[in-house]
Amino acid sequence: MLQQTQVTTVLDYYARFLQRFPTVAQLAAASEDEVLGLWSGLGYYSRARNLHRCAKDVVALHGGQFPGTAEQLQTLPGIGRSTAAAIASFCFGERVAILDGNVKRVLTRVLGFSADLAQSANEKTLWSLATELLPKRSLSETMPRYTQGLMDLGASICAGRQPQCLLCPVQKLCRGFAEGEPGKYPVKTRKLKRSAQGLSLLWAQRPDGSVWLERRPGRGVWGGLYCLPVFDSDDELKAVLPASLQSRLDPLPQFVHVLTHKDLYLSPWVAGFGAGQALPKAMVSEERPGAWFSPDAWPGLGLPAPIRKLLTQDA
Repeated sequence: MLQQTQVTTVLDYYARFLQRFPTVAQLAAASEDEVLGLWSGLGYYSRARNLHRCAKDVVALHGGQFPGTAEQLQTLPGIGRSTAAAIASFCFGERVAILDGNVKRVLTRVLGFSADLAQSANEKTLWSLATELLPKRSLSETMPRYTQGLMDLGASICAGRQPQCLLCPVQKLCRGFAEGEPGKYPVKTRKLKRSAQGLSLLWAQRPDGSVWLERRPGRGVWGGLYCLPVFDSDDELKAVLPASLQSRLDPLPQFVHVLTHKDLYLSPWVAGFGAGQALPKAMVSEERPGAWFSPDAWPGLGLPAPIRKLLTQDA
C-alpha cells in the first residue's frame, strides 16, 4: 500500500485490510471483488491484484509460508527487486540492498552520484554501491535497522523538494550538502510527459436507486474495477441510447481526476431508467460485462475513487 501512496492515506486502509484478512490464507481465499472493494480509493489497483495473486501463490506453492530469500521472493507476483530486498532484510536479516525512490535520493546525494539514472547501466552501478554500504555483522539486528533507517531518512528529512539538511544525521558525509545543491540529485533525464483525456460517463439509474456498473478491462485505466459505463465522447455515449432516453439525459458538471501522468476530464450524464427497463443491446456484451447494483450493494464493490465520490454525493 505504501508504494506510491503516503502513510497518512494508507493507515485506515491498512487497518481495515488486516482486520478482514489477518492471514495470507484468508487473503488467498477471498474473491478479487472483495479485495478490490477494500482497496477502493487507494489507486494503483494492480497492487491489489498482485497482492491477491501473491497470496494465492504463497498458499498453493509454498505451503502458506513466504520464501526466505530475496531471490525466491522475486518469483512471487508483484514483488520486484527492491520490495523483495526489503522483505528479506526485515523478516530474515538477509544482507541485500533496497533501492526505492527514497533510497535512491539519499544515496545519490550522500555519494554525489551524478550519473543519469535513466540509463540502466548507471542504475546498476548504484545498486552495486548500495550493496557495498550494507552492514557486515550481526545481520539479523543490523539489516532491519539499516534498511528502515534509509527508508525513513528518504521519506522524511531527505525530501525531494525541501530537504532538511540541518537535521540530517549523515550531513557530514553528504556530498550534496557539501556542494550546497542536494536538490540536483538524483539525476534522471527521462520523464513521462503529462497528458489529458476526456471521458464521458453514463449514470444509468432506476427508481429504486440501483445503478448499472460495468467491470473494466483488466488493463488500462481502472483495470478490473466496477465503473459507470465509459465512452470516449458525449456523442459516442448518446449513440448507444434510443431517442427516448437521449431526450431525458441530464448532464452534470465536468470534473477533473488527476492520475500520476494523466489528467482525466470526466463528463457524467444521468439517464433515468424505468423499474424493469433494460439497457440498450449495444451496451450489453461480453466485452462490457455489467449488472444493476442496489444502493446497498455497490458500496462494497471495487470502484475508482472519482466514481465512488460521484455516486456517494447523490446517496
